[in-house]
Amino acid sequence: MNEHSRKQAPGAGGLSLHSTLIDHAAIQAAVQPWIEMECFQLSRGKRLGQLDCLDLGNTRIVREYQHATVQKIGATPGNLCTLSFCTLDRDLRFSEHDAGDADTVFFLSENSEFDIHVPAGVQTTYISLDQDEFLSAARVLNPAQWETAPQGVQPLRSNHKALFSDAVEIWFKTASVAARQGGAMDADVMRRLLLQTMLQVATTTIPDDAGTVPAAARVRALRICRQACAFAEDRLEADDLPTIVDLCTAVGVSERTLQYAFRSYVGMSPLVYLRLLRLNRVRTTLIEASPGEMTVTEAAMRYGFLHLSRFARDYRHAFDESPSETLAA
Repeated sequence: MNEHSRKQAPGAGGLSLHSTLIDHAAIQAAVQPWIEMECFQLSRGKRLGQLDCLDLGNTRIVREYQHATVQKIGATPGNLCTLSFCTLDRDLRFSEHDAGDADTVFFLSENSEFDIHVPAGVQTTYISLDQDEFLSAARVLNPAQWETAPQGVQPLRSNHKALFSDAVEIWFKTASVAARQGGAMDADVMRRLLLQTMLQVATTTIPDDAGTVPAAARVRALRICRQACAFAEDRLEADDLPTIVDLCTAVGVSERTLQYAFRSYVGMSPLVYLRLLRLNRVRTTLIEASPGEMTVTEAAMRYGFLHLSRFARDYRHAFDESPSETLAA
């Protein structure tokens, strides 16, 4: 279901460079196994985007470009943190935070849950690091800021965001040229240089008089929707289709409050979100099934699509292919 190419620089000591064209949300999660993650497609498109990854052992540079809107829900493992930046887009959401401004980068700590809404047309870039190593050096450079490690997602306004962007381009270009020409590269040297660059980005920040605490309404919307989505996921796992009444009851809010929360959370109504969630489930089922094991009708009805012609129309609109094409691939 995906096109995948890998370039390897000989003698690189574990360094690898690969680029993946993403045509299913599960692939976007699967090619990043170092972070527990589940992805959902939320806008139309057969192809979700492209992911480029430069793997330096325990440090990775990942660049993702979205052709279709995607939601990424997951958690970082122990002793892995990330620094990231993204295309400025008013509809992007990194947990309870928006994309910030031209100086914003994001720190995500170890053992932290995240919920990211990435609109079509947005590019996100992150670098995963050994958190113990990163924090040990950051505390030396800026003890006032880093003595106590931030928890969860922390937006930082950096004087050196451009340095971050330039470093990513340089590292990808260098690795690509080496792979193409067969030159040897020392992954450990590249990793140490990249760490020093990221320390400069993260420890030289711009004071923010307004503070970094998000608006209370946005935090509440995130909490409401995360509870509602977890409830919906549990019901779908049990082959029981959740309704809006079920969601309101489970979370303890009115339908109007739920509507406002989902508009802030993913830019759509809870009803549309639930339908897309079920369509994603059907697509995953069809991809994982052999044609003799499952029919399109069985998969559709399992997730509550009883009007099969409308289901087929909505499925094609979401994924730019028919359900039978997905099953046969």
